[in-house]
Amino acid sequence: MVVHGRVQGVGFRAFTRRAAKASGLVGWVRNRADGTVELEAEGPAGGFRAFRRQIRQGPRFSRVDRLEEEPLGALLGFEDFDIRFS
Repeated sequence: MVVHGRVQGVGFRAFTRRAAKASGLVGWVRNRADGTVELEAEGPAGGFRAFRRQIRQGPRFSRVDRLEEEPLGALLGFEDFDIRFS
């Protein structure tokens, strides 16, 4: 996913990590140089639907304008949900 809007400097990555863990998902999230937030997540379909709803809302001071999604072709075998810094 790539999340567009006011999503940097508002705690979006930490929010995403908490939402993923609560939904039983694993993967990663990072800021991109263009001001968007990018993430990959995998897990149960029900957990992913709940996660997507939370991401569309975002944390308190964020604003999600658009969410781009591209399904992963195969499971990547993540063990946790990490915040990446590059």
